[in-house]
Amino acid sequence: QVQLVESGGGLVQPGGSLRLSCAASGSIFGIYVWGWDRQAPGKQRELVARISNSGITNYADSVKGRFTISRDNAKNTVYLQMNSLKPEDTAVYYCKCVGLNAYWGQGTQVTVSS
Repeated sequence: QVQLVESGGGLVQPGGSLRLSCAASGSIFGIYVWGWDRQAPGKQRELVARISNSGITNYADSVKGRFTISRDNAKNTVYLQMNSLKPEDTAVYYCKCVGLNAYWGQGTQVTVSS
């Protein structure tokens, strides 16, 4: 089992920034990709960004150039730096990791509004 705990969400004005953190614990050996999904009200959950153990990153087209995913292996923590936030980025953001199984955190709310 893997436990993921997100933090860093909140309310921010358009154009602002937030950094989400995801602390992992448990049986993380064998996890080969880490990422962030999000789900806005009335919409399907979608991939935002992911990073492999080799450091290869992928981003949704809607966040390219604005969001950056990174990982601190020593702290077993994954980050999502979000800049130039837009109202359409409003969603619950879920940390995710994938090995033999997939695991998600409980989610953290990000609201972009003036």
